[in-house]
Amino acid sequence: MTTIAVTGGAGFLGSHLCERLLDRGDEVICVDNFFSGRKANIAHLMDNPRFEVIRHDIVHPLYLEADQIYNLACPASPVAYQYNPIKTIKTSTVGMVNVLGLAKRCRARVLHTSTSEVYGDPDVHPQREDYWGNVNPLGPRSCYDEGKRVAESLCINYHEAHGVEVRIVRIFNTYGPRMDPNDGRVVSNFIMQALRGEPLTIYGDGSQTRSFCYVDDLIEGFLRMMDQDDIGPVNLGNPVENTMHELAQAVLEVTGSKSTLTHVDLPKDDPKQRCPDISKAKSLLKWEPKVDLKTGLGKTTEYYRATQFGES
Repeated sequence: MTTIAVTGGAGFLGSHLCERLLDRGDEVICVDNFFSGRKANIAHLMDNPRFEVIRHDIVHPLYLEADQIYNLACPASPVAYQYNPIKTIKTSTVGMVNVLGLAKRCRARVLHTSTSEVYGDPDVHPQREDYWGNVNPLGPRSCYDEGKRVAESLCINYHEAHGVEVRIVRIFNTYGPRMDPNDGRVVSNFIMQALRGEPLTIYGDGSQTRSFCYVDDLIEGFLRMMDQDDIGPVNLGNPVENTMHELAQAVLEVTGSKSTLTHVDLPKDDPKQRCPDISKAKSLLKWEPKVDLKTGLGKTTEYYRATQFGES
């Protein structure tokens, strides 16, 4: 039995990861300060004797024993990470030092979840892992973007200086059940607005693109990367690109909503294009997404209907 710590384990992605690890027979320690994580996300796991929860903020040193550590601790939506930008930076920097220090002490392998935001508003399309990015270090998104870039650097330097086993993945837009309905990200925004019969809010003219990866596919990528010899970074995301207008139409179709569309100004430093080159993930991990957008949106809509509107 492998003992695995998941920081941010009560979050959207973390809860799915904890569930998957328990299903395969691991012992799981969920570490979360519940800033953006929610108890409801892990309530169904609490009776499992191989599941333990520790309320802890990784900005402070963490002492436990584990064979592997998945570091998912950091608010990921703009609403959440801009709420307290200094805290966000500290989570990705001081918190990363503490996670790597823990790994050094107990000789654990660390998989760090970085982000496509390290590419900023990219000049290269699609984005490859060898692209250094186009990030505004002073903008409103910098607390998240630059924090994650420093976290990657810390991983590499702890590996080179202390021999800590690290793995780095860069996550592109991911969605699915347990995503906070009020976190401000486009999929949750569109679905909740559609279910309420409100206009779907599109930033800018709607021509900007994103690629949307269903959560089950992403978690499979995490597990495969943890078992690899390659440090990374490796892009994990869906290479199928959609405009915001295309996403809005797909949500309206899946929900059956009669909502209209409304346009507002594009936020500062919002990327115009975001799409991964997943050649490395395909060759190294034998991984690519399997869940198509409408299927994933359907499952996510069912979750919101059940949890937000009390429907079965």
